[in-house]
Amino acid sequence: MVAVRFSSMGDVALTTGVLLNWHKKHGTMFTVVTKEAFESLFKNHPAVENVIGCDDNDLRGQAQPMLFRAIMEKYTDSPLLDLHRNLRTGMMARIWRDAILLYKKMSFARRIFLWSKGRFFGEALRSLNVPQRYALALYDEKDVPGAEELRPRLFLSDEEKAWAEEQLAALREEGRPLVALHPFATHSAKSWPVERWLEFADLLRENGIPYFWVGRGNALPEREDARSFVNATDLRQLSALIHGADVLVTGDSGPMHLANGVDTPVLAMFGPTCREWGFFPSGPNDRVIQLDMPCRPCSLHGSGTCSKGNACIMDILPERILAELKIMLA
Repeated sequence: MVAVRFSSMGDVALTTGVLLNWHKKHGTMFTVVTKEAFESLFKNHPAVENVIGCDDNDLRGQAQPMLFRAIMEKYTDSPLLDLHRNLRTGMMARIWRDAILLYKKMSFARRIFLWSKGRFFGEALRSLNVPQRYALALYDEKDVPGAEELRPRLFLSDEEKAWAEEQLAALREEGRPLVALHPFATHSAKSWPVERWLEFADLLRENGIPYFWVGRGNALPEREDARSFVNATDLRQLSALIHGADVLVTGDSGPMHLANGVDTPVLAMFGPTCREWGFFPSGPNDRVIQLDMPCRPCSLHGSGTCSKGNACIMDILPERILAELKIMLA
């Protein structure tokens, strides 16, 4: 079967548990079509026999239909599992000769929920997270697995884990847990500004909790260099470092799903986005901190401006996150 999901990183990571679940139950092997930057998420995946990574040039102009036709000709007797459902994958589906399986995107329900300030479709949206919506391309609704069965699965090698342990060795303190901090988000309103993250880091030091920084974004102050892996890792290395942590603290972000994929508990802050969008972490020990505000959610992706100074994130105080983190570490 050919499964397609081009972006973004977190959405692609969320497909990994769905493919594994179907493979375990039916033995199906998948060819995954995604962006080149996300190919490595499927390395060592037991349900994936091939990954077709596309760069930006592959998906522009005449190169795009030529690529799609070449994939279709090679996999002419395979169903197409569309886990993206955008204009690009719609074009791919138009030329596909075998069955087309579409995930339940719930775009209309999400937009009406947003427009109505939560009055409509809330129960339906809360009943299925994004991996479950993906799975509805394969399952009848009455048979769709629970969220725990479908959470992301990344398969790190022993060498990758050993590399991470070597990198983190100098930061470990005997008998103390080690915390990973991811201070970035695609849209700035979905996470604290860096100044607030540095306040939180000060609290961790005062409480004797070792930590380190991961992700891609603006450089941190030099005083954090010894604890920082920011802009210094690829996706596999990032996942391995997160695996080496006892907890990942983050906003609504792609690395949150990587942490689920390597069984690291997540402490996540959600501001302009909400549970109904389907992206809450799904690990058994994960915690989400959010504020009950009538203006939440304010957008589908956390973009846009806020007349309240991003209060949904800024009013989540570092002391509150520290208190939750201590409960998790205990």
